[in-house]
Amino acid sequence: MATGQLFSKTTQALFYNYKQLPIQRMLDFDFLCVAGIINPGAEGFQKLFFGQEEIAIPVHSTVEAACAAHPMADVFINFSSFRSAAASSMAALKQPTIRVVAIIAEGVPEADTKQLIAYARSNNKVVIGPATVGGIQAGAFKIGDTAGTIDNIIHCKLYRPGSVGFVSKSGGMSNELYNTIARVTDGIYEGIAIGGDVFPGSTLSDHILRFNNIPQVKMMVVLGELGGRDEYSLVEALKQGKVNKPVVAWVSGTCARLFKSEVQFGHAGAKSGGEMESAQAKNQALRDAGAVVPTSYEAFESAIKETFEKLVEEGKIPPVKEVTPPQIPEDLNTAIKSGKVRAPTHIISTISDDRGEEPCYAGVPMSSIVEQGYGVGDVISLLWFKRSLPRYCTQFIEICIMLCADHGPCVSGAHNTIVTARAGKDLVSSLVSGLLTIGPRFGGAIDDAARYFKDAYDRGLSAYEFVESMKKKGIRVPGIGHRIKRGDNRDKRVELLQKFARTHFPSVKYMEYAVQVETYTLSKANNLVLNVDGAIGSLFLDLLAGSGMFSKQEIDEIVEIGYLNGLFVLARSIGLIGHTFDQKRLKQPLYRHPWEDVLYTK
Repeated sequence: MATGQLFSKTTQALFYNYKQLPIQRMLDFDFLCVAGIINPGAEGFQKLFFGQEEIAIPVHSTVEAACAAHPMADVFINFSSFRSAAASSMAALKQPTIRVVAIIAEGVPEADTKQLIAYARSNNKVVIGPATVGGIQAGAFKIGDTAGTIDNIIHCKLYRPGSVGFVSKSGGMSNELYNTIARVTDGIYEGIAIGGDVFPGSTLSDHILRFNNIPQVKMMVVLGELGGRDEYSLVEALKQGKVNKPVVAWVSGTCARLFKSEVQFGHAGAKSGGEMESAQAKNQALRDAGAVVPTSYEAFESAIKETFEKLVEEGKIPPVKEVTPPQIPEDLNTAIKSGKVRAPTHIISTISDDRGEEPCYAGVPMSSIVEQGYGVGDVISLLWFKRSLPRYCTQFIEICIMLCADHGPCVSGAHNTIVTARAGKDLVSSLVSGLLTIGPRFGGAIDDAARYFKDAYDRGLSAYEFVESMKKKGIRVPGIGHRIKRGDNRDKRVELLQKFARTHFPSVKYMEYAVQVETYTLSKANNLVLNVDGAIGSLFLDLLAGSGMFSKQEIDEIVEIGYLNGLFVLARSIGLIGHTFDQKRLKQPLYRHPWEDVLYTK
């Protein structure tokens, strides 16, 4: 694998399985680094930022399509889960344009990893990982979340190249060592975390031998760990004289000997399988082979510092020219959380909140709604009225929904829905076509009935005065009149609502007023009966006023906004959905109105 530098300032990558934060962190480090995103089954563009400018990055559905569209991208960063990481990584390795594959996922099956390693080695390609955070070339390119935030990158001097090549198994410890190295040297030139799985795609020695071929790298730092024998390949390379630059190394896990039984540390590979795999044995072998190995991790920093200073004294490391890193704008969400800015919200919501562990309706947790046996009426009282209404109120709401759910296939709403469903349209289209007929002439008179009945009653008008005043204005009395029902054939729904209200409501003054109006209108025509709109409208006024839970201003607002028509819309949606399903279940053909039922005239 030896060769040399993996990345440069012109390196471009393809990112598999979209993750917003690591991609944005890459773009904050270098604009060119992300050529495209691969999201299986999706295509288009993904909006992200470069500095203050919003940019669109192409999204492709397959590895092959992405590689064809971006032939200059030679790094494949795989953020898929361990279940699909092997297959997608192999697909990338088989593309002639891909040279390096980084596998972030932990737990990739070992048999799959071995196949990836074998294919990569036989085709002169590089695998970093699995279970890696990735790698970075200072001032040029970084993989995903490597080195963390921009603040950390600046603190660790990773915005410009230094003289140290670093390789580690641990991604977390890589961040720690970037910081350590920045404190005592001129910084990192390139850093790689090979990953903590038992079989890494590339080894510590692979990267040390690479660093040895990069002129800008003057010394190497290695952080190994107990378990496995990867470090011994580095020992052999040192013994054979393949490495001619200083190597400062430490193998962590020396504390394992303090435990009576074998210990499994964080990584899958961090488990000693015998004396040779112990941290002590590896440290001694590296020391014997010529590496600079401190006596403890605490002395690691000093060993790095001494080695670097010696190279400076020998004139092998010239001073690094400092550069001012560009200012990266802070994300709005981050700035708001830190209290640096305030931004106005775009939406106000007072009825529900989904930010906690469970959604809340008007402050009532979902678990309480279920545990306390709330019904549909209770949920409506919370979401519409922002309070828990008494049980008789929520029962009345549920009765209204049941009684208004459907009124047969011949009414305008159901007819429209049936015609639309038979035209092959989907459920939502069929439902909406029926709902759009709701208005002053069909089901939408509940609010008007409540509004006019309330105004007349509150002003003390008699039924006669009210009806005659409406007649003079040329306005039909909302809630009065029916195409079928008569004074001697009342609407059963109206009778059921009135019976429930008289039994359970504290007061039915508005309903009784509506009955007085009906008595007067019936004296004029037998079809001017109180219909279901008028019954619901007047009884809802009694519910609001009689419950004692609403102010006069709130009652006026509820009627004005259209709450009561909302009840009819909600109820009738049930029936319209039923008619849609009925027509589709019956496989009814396209409806054509019979010409015999049309009056053709000039």
